[in-house]
Amino acid sequence: MAADLWLSHMKTTLNLDPELLRRAKRRAAQAGTTLTSVVEEALRNLLRQSPGGEKYILDLPTVTGERPPSVDPADRGSLYEVMDDTS
Repeated sequence: MAADLWLSHMKTTLNLDPELLRRAKRRAAQAGTTLTSVVEEALRNLLRQSPGGEKYILDLPTVTGERPPSVDPADRGSLYEVMDDTS
């Protein structure tokens, strides 16, 4: 019987936000259950949801203009010169 317990449950360590942990412990106490049960239920609910939902499509506008000057970004002086010329 003890072997069945070890095969069906796994111990692990989680680093939780202290406030989140306090809220979970409070919920467990109010429900008269264990913290483990609250965490398991929350994980089951999260994993039951459909993955991703609607995908967001980023639509960036395309603009045309002049070609920017060729500047070496590692050369701070030349960057300042270009910035001063364009303002």
